[in-house]
Amino acid sequence: MRLLYTLIIYLLMPVVLFLLYRPRQGKPGFGVRWKEHFGFVNKTDGLSPLWIHAVSVGETIAVTPLIKELKKCHPDLPILLTTTTRTGADQAARLGGLVEHRYAPLDYPGAVCRFLKQIQPRALLIMETELWPNLLAHCGQQKIPVVILNARLSERSCQRYQHIRTFFRQMGMSLTLLLCQHRDDAARFKRLGIADHQLSITGSIKFDIQLDQQQIEAGEAFRQTLNQRPVWIAASTHKGEDELILAAHQQVLQQIPEALLLLVPRHPERFDDVAQLCLNQNFSLCRRSEQRTVLPQEQILLGNSMGEMAYYFQIADLAFMGGSLVPVGGHNLLEPAALAKATLIGPHFFNFSDITRQLVEKKACRLVHNENELATTVLELLSTKEECHKMGMQGFDVVAANQGALAKSLSEIEKVMGLSQR
Repeated sequence: MRLLYTLIIYLLMPVVLFLLYRPRQGKPGFGVRWKEHFGFVNKTDGLSPLWIHAVSVGETIAVTPLIKELKKCHPDLPILLTTTTRTGADQAARLGGLVEHRYAPLDYPGAVCRFLKQIQPRALLIMETELWPNLLAHCGQQKIPVVILNARLSERSCQRYQHIRTFFRQMGMSLTLLLCQHRDDAARFKRLGIADHQLSITGSIKFDIQLDQQQIEAGEAFRQTLNQRPVWIAASTHKGEDELILAAHQQVLQQIPEALLLLVPRHPERFDDVAQLCLNQNFSLCRRSEQRTVLPQEQILLGNSMGEMAYYFQIADLAFMGGSLVPVGGHNLLEPAALAKATLIGPHFFNFSDITRQLVEKKACRLVHNENELATTVLELLSTKEECHKMGMQGFDVVAANQGALAKSLSEIEKVMGLSQR
């Protein structure tokens, strides 16, 4: 069965390469590092590293607390973090010296073999259920432990896998442990032939978010200087989205003239361009870099600094998460939810679909599809503080109810790797 799979992916290689490497506006390329997808990688500085794979941005952000905890408990443990996408690589770069980064090999036998021979990992942790048959098979042959983090399996996917249950069971033989989010997930994996000793229920480490208390206190202090002005934040906005945000804010100001928009572009190279865009549309503007109190007549506070999102979220009454009115894929809603902020997001949230849907189901987050819906919803929530507060607390409850997975997952990983436990 794996031979047939391998034949198919070789036949589909032109399609795979086109989708991965085609130039797209606003999408950075891989540069000379594209060869890493085919296993041509440099050795890591540390011998026999722990290999952690997170396919893209969302998975990289989610696994970050685990990486930090691993390095805290085992500072001499070398960690290699791989991603498939360039945006994931950019996110990995923010971890600095905690990890080394490489692009993961595509699931072709030659690429996988070259990668494993060069890296020689002591174990592989895969974020979420990224099950690649050739990768798992070669890890199994080389007796490399493989642990799946945040393992999830929907009923629909389980029924699909039932048609190739033998193939799935073969893949499962190379898995050391699946750390499942819920009991239902574990039960579905068991139906597909995964043994009890390969299953553990830990919850999702995505919810073990670590907030900067100093930033929160500083944000609250700044909030007090605004004399109870209604504040909404548009966080991590992208090119083409700021115009929509400003159009929405214009509508908000028509009914709530004292409303303040906290606008935080995702990329620092766009700070000046966004500031100019605001001025061109006749908005009065204050920049965070000015380190001063916002004047009563100023309508926008531009968040032109990096690494201060907890500070910014604490200032606001409600939060719109950017990258979602344009097809970027959204950003993580858990930080504002953990701060009990009502959240809004556009229709393009595919990088964070699970978290977004959980928050929407619990009425902690609302979807808006365009600038008019955004304006209407912001107006409603700024005008009804009780509903805004209720949404925020529901988001906080979702985060709190799902915490604790980090410690459980770390304990299981330490057992698999034979590391001393805390």
